[in-house]
Amino acid sequence: MGISVRPETPGDCAAVAAVHIRAWQVAYAGIVPDHVLAALDVTARTAWRLDRLADPDNPFRNLVAHDADTVTGFVCHGPYRAQELDGSPLRPEYGEILAIYVDPAHWGTGSGDALLLAALDALPQAEVRLWALADNHRALRFYARHGLHPDGLRAAYRPTGSDVDIPELRCALRRG
Repeated sequence: MGISVRPETPGDCAAVAAVHIRAWQVAYAGIVPDHVLAALDVTARTAWRLDRLADPDNPFRNLVAHDADTVTGFVCHGPYRAQELDGSPLRPEYGEILAIYVDPAHWGTGSGDALLLAALDALPQAEVRLWALADNHRALRFYARHGLHPDGLRAAYRPTGSDVDIPELRCALRRG
């Protein structure tokens, strides 16, 4: 059947939460503290996703990739969150990929490509940004293949339940 991308539905939330956690635990091993990765909870993540999906004021959209009946990944996109720059909550003149994760069992199958291209197609802005952990070299190579390159802005990400600040890089794609 092949990979398809469609909007996330409430029925997808548990599968998406499980994909999210598996992807974090594999991709961020050695980057994010082990105790943080071990504490990730599918039930809590599912509830959070259901709440966000049900919120009519949520400016962010979620897409899922699936192969037959299996959710293989997801992407969240919308207006850029610019709190780190000037305190403004959103900068709609820029698009942002807030999250993109593929189940590690499906890495290299085209799910990530399909998700990223679908999100880029859905974002009308001339510039699209995303944040990536600086030591997540696999992801940075993936983003670069799609034209998203570090733009010089750096920050620190502190995972919930941690006292560790992890360096991250902002990547950007400037179109036409």
